[in-house]
Formats: sequence, structure tokens, C-alpha cells
Amino acid sequence: MSVVHLLADGEEIARRRGRAPKDSVIEAWGDLYLPGLYWLGERSKAILDALGPPLASEVSIPAAAVPVYYGPQLCDLESLPTEESLRSRVLSAHGIAVAWITLDRFGERTSHTPASPLDAAFHLRRLGGGAGHLWRLFTTKKAAAAYLGEHYGGDTEALEWAEKLPAESFDTLLARYTPPR
Repeated sequence: MSVVHLLADGEEIARRRGRAPKDSVIEAWGDLYLPGLYWLGERSKAILDALGPPLASEVSIPAAAVPVYYGPQLCDLESLPTEESLRSRVLSAHGIAVAWITLDRFGERTSHTPASPLDAAFHLRRLGGGAGHLWRLFTTKKAAAAYLGEHYGGDTEALEWAEKLPAESFDTLLARYTPPR
């Protein structure tokens, strides 16, 4: 089972990243609300852990707890970001899920320029990938259902996906996986 980890030791992450093999891809997304915390997928953490004692995770969230909706018009598969990177990016913005919105329901390419890293819509593609992808982050189950209902119209699959999200909000998601102190 794939996992996304929250780590607190930015200095150690940076130190080990500098010592990692040159062909290694380590994606560490800084938490956009809590400075000094970083979200990393399992592969990125494994590369860092191979360079010293395992880094302690503050929280480890199963990847399946952060669903991704691709919709019926998915294209440019070779440039899709890894789900590990995508989920880490979503958690860094305190999201609970994400939908691919590169094409609208009519098959037209969606145009959007995010105003800040906190913008609900963001661009992300595979490192070295060609076509860019636009994503819509959801911070609540209610927001996901409203957005998908409005933008995907009669796509019952999209609405069912939103209704089945495993968390109501980021706080409930985090609480479910935060170990007692």
C-alpha cells in the first residue's frame, strides 16, 4: 500500500537530497500552511531513508485516502504526474482529493492561471513530461460534490466519486491518521 508522509526535518531532507543519486527524483512538497513541514510520497522517502537513519514521519496517510478523479476524457498519459507527487501536492495545500480538469466536459482544453500556490486549480505534470495538466483540489467533500456537479454536468460517475470521498475535510482526514501523542 502506497503512503504519503509528513516530515518535519527540512534541513535533513535538503542535506540528504544533495547526497542522493543524480538520477533520483525526490519530490518534497512544503506544507502551504505550516512552514517547516513537508509532504513526501513513499518512493521519495525511501530514497532519503537509504541515506541515513529513517526519517520520522509526523503522519502517514494511505494514498487511497486521497482519491484522484480522472474523468472520461483523460489524455496525454505519458505526461501525467505520478500519483505520489500529485497526492503529496494535494496534502500540502490541505486538500482531501483532486480531479483532473485539463479538458472541460465538451473536450476543450481548460485555461487557468493560478494566482498563488493556494489556488484550488493548479498545474502539475510529470518531470520532463510534455503536455501540462490542470487539476482541481478539494478541501471538503461538499466542495467536491458542488464543483463536479457544476462542471461535469450529468456525469454520474463524477458525482458518485465525490459522494464516496473518505473524509469530510482535511481536519477529519488528518485526525484519522495522526498517532496519539
